Amino acid sequence: MLEPRDLYEWEPAGLRAVDEIIGSADSAGLDLLYHFEGFIDAGDTGAQITQRLLDQQPHVTVARFDADRLTDYRSRRPVMTFRRDRWVDYDTPRLELRLLRDATGVPFLLLSGPEPDVEWERFVAAVREVVERTGVRLAVTFHGIPMGVPHTRPVGLTPHGTRADLVPGQQSPFDEAQVPGSVAALLELRLGEAERDVLGVAAHVPHYIARSTYPDAALAVLDAVTSATGLVLPEIAHSLRGDALRTQEEIERQLAEGDEELVAVVRGLEQQYDALSGAETRGSLVAEPAELPSADELGEEFERFLAERESGGGKES
Repeated sequence: MLEPRDLYEWEPAGLRAVDEIIGSADSAGLDLLYHFEGFIDAGDTGAQITQRLLDQQPHVTVARFDADRLTDYRSRRPVMTFRRDRWVDYDTPRLELRLLRDATGVPFLLLSGPEPDVEWERFVAAVREVVERTGVRLAVTFHGIPMGVPHTRPVGLTPHGTRADLVPGQQSPFDEAQVPGSVAALLELRLGEAERDVLGVAAHVPHYIARSTYPDAALAVLDAVTSATGLVLPEIAHSLRGDALRTQEEIERQLAEGDEELVAVVRGLEQQYDALSGAETRGSLVAEPAELPSADELGEEFERFLAERESGGGKES
């Protein structure tokens, strides 16, 4: 295998800042948050958090990965801007490690950018080198997954990793499954094999809004991340709460304008959720039977509803 070190370069000023932090007598190591664009992220759960972190928190670049080598441009073409008679801008893919600080000044790291299309093992080995060099004590990854749950109930979480107990009271609804892999999952696996602490948090996003931005999911993940790391991020939490309220109001408005079949779908999911919650409270995992639509039927129904609105049939005059 080619040298992992060739996939990234250090930014001297950023690395010096990290060295000063981890070299201090009271340093217990840095927390690393990581999220990559391109894999499943229902409700833009992970994207909302990473974007807000970069927009609202001062940061300095510590390392840059060779995104030009790792990106398949024919499958994910970067945006270019054409103005009148010439090209004027190119949205260069950036896969970077940055040093940030929370509201109390506590430093932490954020690794984000496009998920590599190639050389996964080499990239993961490179990240492991970076983790060791920067004194990372805990790595945390997060994203959203589509689930048959209603938007009218609390967002559920599936914790995983080497220390899933960092999310108290959360239990995974899964036993075993084989799913398409991702760089984030492979990194979690390899860091765990190297006896590094890793926590993953997946938010359960209602199927019927999985393709839309869902702030409630991002807020639930943020709460889990801050509980596990101790980071204080009130500005981001406040921003997400405001967006979550507006999104819930919009969903309810659209449901009120929809047909009875769509409303029945959501009510059916509520019944299933409540039945399962009641079964867990009684110590039984067998819930009362409920006639519910499949995930495909649910998605098709809501997409049909949205298509009708976009065509003008459901819009206000």
